[in-house]
Amino acid sequence: MQKLKILSAVLGSTLALSGCSFSFPGVYKLDIQQGNVVTQDMIDQLRPGMTQRQVRFIMGNPLIQDTFHPLRWDYLYSIQPGGGARQQERVALYFNQELTLAGLSGDFMPGVSRNEAIMGSGSSTQIDDGSSPAQPVSEERPAPGSLLEEIQREVDEVKATPVPTPEPLEVE
Repeated sequence: MQKLKILSAVLGSTLALSGCSFSFPGVYKLDIQQGNVVTQDMIDQLRPGMTQRQVRFIMGNPLIQDTFHPLRWDYLYSIQPGGGARQQERVALYFNQELTLAGLSGDFMPGVSRNEAIMGSGSSTQIDDGSSPAQPVSEERPAPGSLLEEIQREVDEVKATPVPTPEPLEVE
């Protein structure tokens, strides 16, 4: 009887401890997100020479502002879908001595969306079945006197006008 109690206690504690790592089927696991969400649109808005305040407005507060590297801001983002593998993205922004944006490095590059990086630089997909020879695409000029030719002429004649800059307000 004593052995049965000890065996059941050991078996119960083993099951309790193994429940921490065992995944029961049908049990929902939360997605765990940590850090700053960084999107390609945010990176595309960054320009060299932006102040730290402008960068903070676009990107938010950096996750890491290292005391030993005050001119570097690190943005880290990680997600672990319920029960899946952890994925992580990093972006480091570098500032010069004037505290303006000098460069960046990491998983995102300015002007390159992830679709373009995966699919290649061309956005149009062409299927070559080998039945017709490749022909260069030529732009046809509109017929003289047509409405399209008149519209094109008007577009070509448009002159750009500068936008007036307002004077700063005097503050007393």
